[in-house]
Amino acid sequence: MREISNYIDRDVDAGLRQELEQHLQGCQHCTVVLRQINTTVSVFCDEEPIDLPADVRTRLYDALQRKLSNLSG
Repeated sequence: MREISNYIDRDVDAGLRQELEQHLQGCQHCTVVLRQINTTVSVFCDEEPIDLPADVRTRLYDALQRKLSNLSG
């Protein structure tokens, strides 16, 4: 997944870019993932940041902390 992200950001060398493009020609799963990521990036990068109410921000931060704790422990 990191390679796809770097590919989208154009942060891969020419050899890896060519290898990924060859893979994408034959892999429908990765092509769908790439298309979805590109769509998500284009939708959200064109938007202005949303100022969340303090209580929502706190709940979101707490939920993310719990999730990260579960992943690492």
